[in-house]
Amino acid sequence: MNVLEKSFCRLFQTGFRMAYPFLPYREPKILKSVGDIADVILSNGHKSAILITDSYMKESGATENLENSLAANGIQCTVYSKTRPNPTVTNVDEALEMYYANGCECIIAFGGGSAMDCAKAVGARVAYKGKSLERLRGNLRIYRRLPDLFAVPTTAGTGSEVTLTAVITDPERKFKYTMNSFPLIPRYAVLDPEVTYTLPKHLTSTTGMDALVHAVESYIGQSTTKETSQLAKDVVKLVHENILTAYNDPCNYDSRANMLTAAYKAGIAFSKSYVGYIHAVAHSLGGQYNVPHGLANSVLMPIVLEDYGKLVHKRLCELAVYAGIAEETDSDSVGAAKFIARVWELNSAMGIPTTIEGIKEEDIPKMAKHAHKEGNPLYPVPTLKNAKELEKYYYAVADWSK
Repeated sequence: MNVLEKSFCRLFQTGFRMAYPFLPYREPKILKSVGDIADVILSNGHKSAILITDSYMKESGATENLENSLAANGIQCTVYSKTRPNPTVTNVDEALEMYYANGCECIIAFGGGSAMDCAKAVGARVAYKGKSLERLRGNLRIYRRLPDLFAVPTTAGTGSEVTLTAVITDPERKFKYTMNSFPLIPRYAVLDPEVTYTLPKHLTSTTGMDALVHAVESYIGQSTTKETSQLAKDVVKLVHENILTAYNDPCNYDSRANMLTAAYKAGIAFSKSYVGYIHAVAHSLGGQYNVPHGLANSVLMPIVLEDYGKLVHKRLCELAVYAGIAEETDSDSVGAAKFIARVWELNSAMGIPTTIEGIKEEDIPKMAKHAHKEGNPLYPVPTLKNAKELEKYYYAVADWSK
């Protein structure tokens, strides 16, 4: 990246960091059980809701208790269950049509980050009737209040229940619309560990590591604050101590509750201090090949951290010491090495691969350009990279064996 572009990026990031305390960030009201949703809907004067989820959640019966609770309280519930792992423009259009056709007044997102992203996008389209996602994408494009949005995370990792971000895929253009606006933050976050019990093991692992990525990128970037630093440290400790238990003993209430707390805290941290190139590259892989976001982040994390080198040794060592991964007497380089080794260890223990299948060499320049456009100038990364410099990350995770 040339000097002028670097200077512009850093100036932009500094301005955003200075302005953030004056921006309308808010946290959702926390509910402890899906059984609490009906009471809140009624107290807000609503009688009809759309439940946005995916086919697995619907067919497995995971939404049944919620649907029964709504019905018992006289609340009409319309279910949209076609959300894809990387929600598409079509998903949003279909759910929006159902919202209007059934006179819905509020939105419930039930699932992982995909269901929540779809629900946020539907809410934005309701608030801006007639506007396409193309016109709503980008930073701070949405100002109007969305319909009341209840976020019920069944994964502990994306942090979407507390973030101002939604990402929607356009499969025809092989592109992702990223929206970052404060009204996208859900009004209510339902942190109920029991709804995560049926989560498949591969999603427990990759979404849990996704929470770790959120914390790490917010901590090593140049926009971290005292608040987000402490949140990130807490997340690293919680993930380090609980993710393997949640993976191996899925009905362990305490580990599941701790992972939900980690995801929530990580969501606050990266909403205020942002993420970095791990996310930018992961989003481009999702847009091009529909690679699940948590998987892409998990595979990329140790590779990108190693590439940053000395620039992040001090910060990674601090995280490692706080979480009990390294000793206070360790040097920065040793502590950082232990932290990265722990990431590799967790990935291996949970069967997360070291590469991503299906990457085509001819697609890499285009994906790198998308990652560059997403990451710069917003993401306050340890070191700035242009599209050409980002290409090495795709080569590093590509599986050329097939």
